Amino acid sequence: MSNDDIILLMTTEKRLCEYRFDEPLNRHTSFKIGGCAKLFIKPKSVDGLICALEKFQYAKVLAKGTNILAPDEGVDVVVNTLGLNRYHIEGELIVAEAGVLLSTLCKAAARNGLSGLEFAYGIPGTVGGAVYMNAGAYEGEICDVVEYVEVYDRRRMVKLERSQMEFSYRSSILKKTDWVVLRVALRLKPDDSQLINSRMELIMSKRIQTQPLDLPSAGSVFKRPRKDFYVGRAIEELGLKGLRVGDAQVSTKHAGFIVNLGNAKASDVRKLIRIIQQEVYRNYQVQLEPEVEIW
Repeated sequence: MSNDDIILLMTTEKRLCEYRFDEPLNRHTSFKIGGCAKLFIKPKSVDGLICALEKFQYAKVLAKGTNILAPDEGVDVVVNTLGLNRYHIEGELIVAEAGVLLSTLCKAAARNGLSGLEFAYGIPGTVGGAVYMNAGAYEGEICDVVEYVEVYDRRRMVKLERSQMEFSYRSSILKKTDWVVLRVALRLKPDDSQLINSRMELIMSKRIQTQPLDLPSAGSVFKRPRKDFYVGRAIEELGLKGLRVGDAQVSTKHAGFIVNLGNAKASDVRKLIRIIQQEVYRNYQVQLEPEVEIW
């Protein structure tokens, strides 16, 4: 990152983006972990996002940071998408910019009598992040309702139909490329608003009962390696529930989560992840793959 790049961006495109220097990433991740971004850019629009990415090709893209483990030493440039927060409804289609929160879309869908997003109620991220990793819960996945996705492929804007997204368990074509989500269109189905809200409330109740929502975390740490292998249960059976490295701890409420007890470092979390992987492999011959994005 050169000073010339920063000056050029700030003087010519100030109307499109907000900027901060030496911005602590622990303010922008649900883990509350991470050093500083030397330059933190928050575009105000899709045009601003494209502008920032054109000038900083190597920038890390961050939304709400609910699935990110940021390094203790920080990073060079971060582009944050939360300013892309507009959406509209066209019949049974919701078209949303990448930074719109899933909770916002779930509530909007319910108000308009549109069903299909209930599974996502309580997932704390954005629609862009959800599409990137094909987020899912309670037998639903975002790929079930995606109609199309507009992405920036580092050269131009491209519209991808669902069949082109290469969705699979906790993955999409976006994980294999450096493309960035701009907008997402979700196809839902008409239903009674009260029934939709009831299903959403039931799902939220299950989350509150089973997940450590009172402590900073990044959600489920590991992908399920196969349908019949429950990661949290396996970790608990190995006696690893409550295991600590520094202030990083395997949750005592749900062993599939690692929580920050106050001052956890990224290095603590990475070490805890390695211990869990080693013990699970030694006892079950199963290699766990992190679901958390480790920068």
